[in-house]
Amino acid sequence: MDKNDIEILAREACFRGFYRLDRIKLRHRQYAGDMGPQLTRELFVRHDAVCVLPYDPQRDEVVLIEQFRVGAMDKAANPWLLELVAGLIDKDEEPEEVARREAVEEADLILGPLWPITQYFPSPGGSDEFVHLFLGRCDSSGAGGVHGLPEEGEDIRVHVLPLEDALAAVRDGRINNAASIIALQWLALNRDEVRGMWS
Repeated sequence: MDKNDIEILAREACFRGFYRLDRIKLRHRQYAGDMGPQLTRELFVRHDAVCVLPYDPQRDEVVLIEQFRVGAMDKAANPWLLELVAGLIDKDEEPEEVARREAVEEADLILGPLWPITQYFPSPGGSDEFVHLFLGRCDSSGAGGVHGLPEEGEDIRVHVLPLEDALAAVRDGRINNAASIIALQWLALNRDEVRGMWS
């Protein structure tokens, strides 16, 4: 099946701000072949996102950032999450440009080559957000401090961790967001190839 198997009956703008919320009435073809019943779904409409895991292949270290996340406030003991450098594609930029810009803004890092990891929908049951995920080569030797854009209210602490410590943080649940888990597990599986190419 493809997009031709969807019939949009109505689309209502429920909220317009930095993000958007739409209510959509639709039908789609079912696996038996006929069109199914009318469904009503709310869709959180977001800009696409770029996430990058800065990695120093010489030191086998990753650079992660820590910042407050309102979405974790009611469901986590500590809503300051360890994450990847990330940003939204909210103007005419390529994903690679966003990765490099955000690395400077959030971690004061200049990235070398970027290695595309994957692209994915983090929550397609109710959001159209699409994530571009990269590994970025960096020199972690001088990384650290607190960064971010004051005009955006950013207060971001930089952490440099040996890859093994970051993987342990995934195992014990200290790292509990999808992009970070995916990127770190990918790096664990591909570390030898990456270090061979980037060393």
